[in-house]
Amino acid sequence: MPLPKIMARPVVALLSDFGSRDHYAGTMKGVVLGICPDATLVDISHDIPPHDLQFAALELAAACRFFPVGSVFLVVVDPGVGSGRRGLAADTGDHRFVAPDNGVLTAVFQQTPPKQVVELTERRYARPTVSRTFEGRDRFAPAAAWLAKGIQLSALGRPVSGYLSLDIPVIGVSDDGIHGVVLRSDRFGNLVTNIDRKAFDRVASAGDIEIEVGGHSVGRLVETYADIAADEVCALFGSTDHLEIAANAASAVERLGIDEGAPVRVTRR
Repeated sequence: MPLPKIMARPVVALLSDFGSRDHYAGTMKGVVLGICPDATLVDISHDIPPHDLQFAALELAAACRFFPVGSVFLVVVDPGVGSGRRGLAADTGDHRFVAPDNGVLTAVFQQTPPKQVVELTERRYARPTVSRTFEGRDRFAPAAAWLAKGIQLSALGRPVSGYLSLDIPVIGVSDDGIHGVVLRSDRFGNLVTNIDRKAFDRVASAGDIEIEVGGHSVGRLVETYADIAADEVCALFGSTDHLEIAANAASAVERLGIDEGAPVRVTRR
């Protein structure tokens, strides 16, 4: 398979649950630069909640489509570190990904099915000694760096046809409306749902609607956070074009006392 056009300074984007207190994220960057010193390193986030694969999968899918063609994504949210789970490298055409085989690439693959997936089996593209507790440093970071340096994905290991996927909730559409869930909350306390604008518009086009989240009625649909009064919780479409429940300069999570997994209903009046 032809390589994506390699940029003058290849981009390696990192996503992890390592946080910023410890050395882990910085150490992986050092490994990448030791192999590919011309790489431009971009931190998507290192504040994924520990071991939260769904959160990581959604954040990765939200971000990756805005990166240049040829970017490599190094994803280390890995509750199974040191176990028998596989390491993967994948090519979706415009981008390449290195991650554990634990479903963290599910949302990316739903957006763009992979053209090629391999298991990381070639030891020459890993560090000489692989720690059972820090494979991000010793297996995943070197693989991402070698991809950024220009090797073929197939050089990293044998092809695989199956890989783990997460059961990310999907919406249900019925005669009376849409049934969804809160997928996550962001650091501002906005509740991000799995209801996309296209599905919402199909229901809303038939007449007035009501929005309910976790048993709470949401007053109205607005265009932006500034349209929300100080004592209100409203709905709007966020930057990923999914329905969000939000307060103005306040946390909808705290106002409503709900979070990830809460049911969301959009019904016709």
